[in-house]
Amino acid sequence: MGVRIVAIVDAELAALYNDAGTESAPAYERVKNLVVAQINSGHWSEGDQLPSENQLVAALGLSRMTINRALRELTADGLIVRMMGVGTFVAPPKTASPLFEVKNIADEIQRRGHRHRTEVIYVREEHADTANPVIQDLMRGKVFHSLMVHFEDDTPIQVEDRYVNPSEAPGYLDQDFTRKTPNNYLSEVAPLERGEHIVEAVLGSADECRLLRIKRSEPCLLIRRRTWSARGLVSAARLVHPGSRNRLEGTFTGQ
Repeated sequence: MGVRIVAIVDAELAALYNDAGTESAPAYERVKNLVVAQINSGHWSEGDQLPSENQLVAALGLSRMTINRALRELTADGLIVRMMGVGTFVAPPKTASPLFEVKNIADEIQRRGHRHRTEVIYVREEHADTANPVIQDLMRGKVFHSLMVHFEDDTPIQVEDRYVNPSEAPGYLDQDFTRKTPNNYLSEVAPLERGEHIVEAVLGSADECRLLRIKRSEPCLLIRRRTWSARGLVSAARLVHPGSRNRLEGTFTGQ
């Protein structure tokens, strides 16, 4: 599918800018509002090439510094992608991850109409390392340890580093996790009784960034997840997501 270039005349851009905020609002904010409104309305869609920086400067009568600031901030917000010497494009929507629920990542991806696949790095038995913060004070003796990458279509969106209690899932090492996710398998053999999430903004390790195909400087979203069955602790996982490809969602009610 070819890239659609947004065809818009200067007069229309100027009109959109005038509708994008009051005159007292900073010019760069009004430019951002213009772009956001066009994306949210569906007029500019994922992959569309936006008007060039030169056209925005000429049509809106603003400085290049103002336009550049607006585009930089929109890029940092994950709404657009700028490619040097090529142009500016509407970014793919960020993946929404549920904050308070434990869901199967394959189901989430398929609900969005995309293809899930798993690349298994290893699944093995290890001695529990109490210096490891993922399992500190939780597991003793032998544990099962798996490392894998989850893809949405051809894009890696999560590194899953999981420790599993062998007494809760004795068949863990025998599973084909390219066909069934650990979450799916563990839900079958040790139904979830309760779970715990700890969410942090971090920089990924060198190995995690390599697996996610991102630069070491890109912020990541880290979810530390522990789950229990009625019998006890089932697993402790470190789930690392590129910050540019994910967001968290949750709902709550007033008391």
